[in-house]
Amino acid sequence: MRKELLLALTVVLAGCTVPAFGGNDHPDAPNGEDSIGWENGYWYDDPVDVTTDDGLNESEREAVTARTMARVERIRDREFTETVPVEVVSRAEYRNRSRGNGSGAGPPEDPWNDQVWESLLLIGEDSGSSETIDDTLSTSVQGFYSPSRDEIVIVSPTETPHIDRRTLAHELVHALQDQQFGLNGSAETQDQQLARDGLIEGEANYVQALYQRQCEGDWNCITRPDRNSGGGGGGPQNPGLFTVIYQPYATGPFFIDAIYDDGGWDAVDAIYDEYPESTEQVIHPKKYPDEEPENVTVPDRSNGEWNRFDHDPVADTVGEASIFATMYHNNQTDANRYRYQSEPSAGWAGDSVVPYHNGSGAGGYVWVSTWDSEKDARQFAQAYRAALVEEHGATQPRANVYVVPDPSPFADAFRISRSGDTVRIVNGPTVDDLADIHRPRG
Repeated sequence: MRKELLLALTVVLAGCTVPAFGGNDHPDAPNGEDSIGWENGYWYDDPVDVTTDDGLNESEREAVTARTMARVERIRDREFTETVPVEVVSRAEYRNRSRGNGSGAGPPEDPWNDQVWESLLLIGEDSGSSETIDDTLSTSVQGFYSPSRDEIVIVSPTETPHIDRRTLAHELVHALQDQQFGLNGSAETQDQQLARDGLIEGEANYVQALYQRQCEGDWNCITRPDRNSGGGGGGPQNPGLFTVIYQPYATGPFFIDAIYDDGGWDAVDAIYDEYPESTEQVIHPKKYPDEEPENVTVPDRSNGEWNRFDHDPVADTVGEASIFATMYHNNQTDANRYRYQSEPSAGWAGDSVVPYHNGSGAGGYVWVSTWDSEKDARQFAQAYRAALVEEHGATQPRANVYVVPDPSPFADAFRISRSGDTVRIVNGPTVDDLADIHRPRG
């Protein structure tokens, strides 16, 4: 999986006009002032005296971190304002922390979000979305930067405290982003968060790839640990969910490359003043920043038995990247998994998913999406219907109505209708519930 992405990044970088980062063209010391390419006593091309076979002790980690900060500065042409502490934990310890220090409580239930993920046919009724997301992240996270603590945590790929140089460089980019631009903002919808991460994670993966290229060329770099020697994360618990989560890391570097190609790092800096508003803009960089997503509203046509959740916001927007994941993992496209472009997901213009519930604990949703053309809308609707029938065994008792039988985790009734460039999907436990959740127009 990561090998395939790295090959894709190599192709991207092959066409880039980037500076050479090797060469010893600096003084022995920065003359009492900090300089780009120098951190805590180390220039970017200085050697570090470390032994990696038995892991890295505290002083070795400090040396490697200082030189890696200097190298990130050299690539990114931006200065760290503070030293970034780095902690190394095992995979088991990371899982323990993410689950409340072993309390066994697990992540809280989120029935509103459960319906959003169910609409995508990625997390069914046999799993809670919060727990599934937590389990998937616990096997895939290699490290993270905490803006609130100004700290990096590296998940060691081995039982001994090793550091993967690419992971360290990646997380240091996040620390640099936070120091230079601030990373404390938030997004209201799933699509906006993925788009925002397309910039943040995209730049980090882009710099990480440039770093790795230098390790294969001019720079001497520490040996990468053997991930098969214990403590590895394994495969994702939910591949469909993972495809959604991974989108910023996969398409973000292509987005950054397109922006860099137009205006260098100054153009990349400017994106922090105007984040991309949709994954569509990240997947298709030419649509940034002018093609903004449409604001889709869903009128409430429910009866007294069904109600919207008391949730702010009341609706979510899943966007093009998540729709691609739906199509890919329900076998409605054979497109490249890491490019996030397919006929059923292309032409997205906007969407809104509104979850519903009744007094008996059952759930449903209304999902309205708009598309650039009637053809785009038709392709999406046809592919969603085909996913229900071909992958989940749905029957069609009448026009536009589908029923997925037990024991499928998506066992429900669906009403799918299209009018011009708009597709409306209504979901509920039974066919009779569909009109109670969202009454059809008379």
